[in-house]
Amino acid sequence: MSRLPLVDGVLTYIKEKNVPFCMPGHKGGLGFLKTAKGRELYENFIKGDITEVDGLDNLHHAEGIIKESQQLLSSYYGSIKSYFLVNGSTSGNFTMVFSTFNEGDKIIVERNCHRSIFNAIIMRKLKPVYIKNKINSKYDVPFPFDKESFLYLIHENKDAKGIIITYPNYYGICLDLPYIIATAKKYNIKVLVDAAHGAHFGANKLLPENPLKMGANMVVMSAHKTLPSLTQTAFLHVGEDIDISKVDFYVSAFLSTSPSYMFLCSMDYARFYIEEYGENDYEELIKICKFNRVKINKLDKFHILGQEDLEDVSGNSIKYINKYTLDLTRYILNVPKGYSGHKLLEYLRINKIQAEMSDSRNVVLIFSPFTKQQDFEKLYLALKDCDMESLKEQYVQIIDYDIPSQSMFPYEVMFREKTIVELKNSEGEICAEAIVPYPPGIPIVMPGERLDEYNIAMIIYYLKYNVTVLGVNDGKVAIVK
Repeated sequence: MSRLPLVDGVLTYIKEKNVPFCMPGHKGGLGFLKTAKGRELYENFIKGDITEVDGLDNLHHAEGIIKESQQLLSSYYGSIKSYFLVNGSTSGNFTMVFSTFNEGDKIIVERNCHRSIFNAIIMRKLKPVYIKNKINSKYDVPFPFDKESFLYLIHENKDAKGIIITYPNYYGICLDLPYIIATAKKYNIKVLVDAAHGAHFGANKLLPENPLKMGANMVVMSAHKTLPSLTQTAFLHVGEDIDISKVDFYVSAFLSTSPSYMFLCSMDYARFYIEEYGENDYEELIKICKFNRVKINKLDKFHILGQEDLEDVSGNSIKYINKYTLDLTRYILNVPKGYSGHKLLEYLRINKIQAEMSDSRNVVLIFSPFTKQQDFEKLYLALKDCDMESLKEQYVQIIDYDIPSQSMFPYEVMFREKTIVELKNSEGEICAEAIVPYPPGIPIVMPGERLDEYNIAMIIYYLKYNVTVLGVNDGKVAIVK
């Protein structure tokens, strides 16, 4: 009999009844069961897998129900125009880059942006100037970049056409976006925001604000990450000073010509839910999160970061003090130095608790209004019973570093012949692939940058302590020939 490995694997996972402290935001369908209309949709999802038949609409030329739904989406988030994306935030990031910039434009980009941003930069043949992210050495958590670095770069690159921001980062930490936007606009620099993890922002005053309300030019949000929407669904919002006709073209170019009505309906429902129930439900969720954070921290085994832990890590003068904020609907669950976040993640999995991700000292858990107190209780009991000895691991310090010199732009690397060499023999060569240690997920060397004595030593240090380093295979790296 023929096997069904994918089907069997998913069904087995479902039967295990893991507590989902991870994406998607509907938490195993509970988000749809919240309302009568959601329950009706939930019960008819498969029947709703239809195409652009008469009486419905066409996503690529919306004139009816899709157009009306997108207008409601735009009205809620405060955009000039909003779009449903059925190819995830990746298609939105590509659309932002291609509709805003022309080939050869210089842009400022965060060093730890999502890979779809870097891929779009290569395909659009842009000239990136990277801005360095910070590391909080107390907790080994990646922070956004600091204001002093931003001001220096923007003064040195006044000819940049835009800046691409991640808000929040994977850990739920947000930079001072109003300051960034206000400063960028003084130089006529457009601000594009990858808010993949922030579709719920602005629903309640205790959450960070929605970037559109702060004046961002374009924003992408993954509906599925935090809202009751199916995986692979996202929103694209257009603010001021953007050519809508270009956006229309690139949205259509980067989306499937066979969009799923199940996806579209779930996005319409996500907007309906957050508009009708978001304010109260997120107030209650944050209250539960705060209560359980205090309870877990009293175990004196782990530390869940709070707003008070987001001190200025730049070491700069008061003039440049950084105002970082935290999305209180997720936990950064930190272990002391000498213990492993990866081992804690595995321990939680054994106890039927599915977290979002881990690094060497942290586990990230994502909640939504459909996460219940009994779920937190299960987490608390698992952490209370955790044998800390089983989490012990040699501490590996995350090293701060300077961005290497750039000899070629990333798109130029794509057209050059490449070869593989031993890392130890690569000094002075131009890197052909990004070299990224996890943690912290911030590239040490990007394509087009020179490998030097210092960054090679950093890479060897991480490899010595068995840190996963993307771009290094069996001690070898790709370089431009």
